[in-house]
Formats: sequence, C-alpha cells, structure tokens
Amino acid sequence: MEEALILDNKYTEHSTVGLAQQWDQLDQLGMRMQHNLEQQIQARNTTGVTEEALKEFSMMFKHFDKEKSGRLNHQEFKSCLRSLGYDLPMVEEGEPDPEFEAILDTVDPNRDGNVSLQEYMAFMISRETENVKSSEEIESAFRALSTENKPYVTKEELYQVSGADGGWGSGAALPAGLTSPPLPQNLTKEQADYCLSHMKPYLDSKGRELPSAFDFVEFTRSLFVN
Repeated sequence: MEEALILDNKYTEHSTVGLAQQWDQLDQLGMRMQHNLEQQIQARNTTGVTEEALKEFSMMFKHFDKEKSGRLNHQEFKSCLRSLGYDLPMVEEGEPDPEFEAILDTVDPNRDGNVSLQEYMAFMISRETENVKSSEEIESAFRALSTENKPYVTKEELYQVSGADGGWGSGAALPAGLTSPPLPQNLTKEQADYCLSHMKPYLDSKGRELPSAFDFVEFTRSLFVN
C-alpha cells in the first residue's frame, strides 16, 4: 500500500505507519520477555535459585506494577522489597535512607526514578545467590561439627565448641534472639542455647526421631528465607 501511495483506507481506522509502530513495540516487548526468561533459566540452572523463588519475584513485581509498564518507581520498588521480607527502615519523607539508597545504587545507578523488570530480577537473583552460598557455608560448618558428616548435630557436639562471636554469611537477616550471628565452629554458650531452642528434632528416612539429634539443615535454611 505504501508503494502504491495509498495512505488512507476508508474501510479501516488503522494506517500502515501506525501498524508498523505497533508491530515494532510488540517486537521489542517480545525481545524483553525473551531476555527475562533466558535470565531466569540461567539463574535456575547455574546459581541455585529455585524456580519457586523466581516465580515469587516475578509475581510480586507484577503485583506492584499497577500500570503494567514493566517498571516500578522507587516507592513501589521499596514496597515490593518489604513484601518479600526485606527489613527496610521506616523514614519520613525527605529524610535520608542510606540502606535503600545503597540498593538503588545497584538497580538504578543513574537515578532515572524507575526499576525495570530486568534490573529487578538481576538484583533479586544476585541477593538470592548470596543467600544460597552463605547457607551452604553455614551448613558445611555445622556438618564439620558432627561426627562422620551426619545431617544432624547433637547437643554434646554443639557445647564442645566455644569462642568469640564469628561472622555470619552475607545476605542472611539476623534472627531475633541473637545479638551477633555465629559461625557453628566458634559458638558461645548463649548462641548454642539459641540454636538448640530453635532446631527441630532430626527425623530419619522413616520419619523416626533420633535421640538428642537436631536438624541443622532445616534450621540454617529457615534463616535464609528472603
């Protein structure tokens, strides 16, 4: 129609130029969706981030993206993070918020006021990857305490170790009741008390509870949720 110089058609309200623009927008949307899916697949395959976690990230983004623009403004992004369990401080409007600003340095370094789905997913995947790595480090430390690398630890094994407070893996929120997060190989008595009071009894493959055995795997992973 363009070659024939037919620019108007009385049988339709659409024009060739308008349709071409809509097609380009649809093509760009498809490319963004493909990139996002490829990013999620790579995260699932290489970083240890579960498919359930990826679905939750995507679902919460869509929930706060009220205008379906594929972007969140800073306030929407902050609300989204809080809904995912991030303990961000409540500050008055105009007051400095260094913790949130540090996050924005990653997802919106040029401060254009928006966080795209791609930027959001990349941030969440990186944080979840930190949690996975840290969780594995803590699990390995607990496992080293148990004899024969068993998936549980006994009360006696926990109280055999003592020392100064250790460092906790990055990405984990400090659980209520601990003033400093410990590493298993140098627990204080108070920290060992906390672990025992929050660890569930260990169950074998037949669901039987083992005497004086505590499930450090479930305990550790519960600390690294979001």
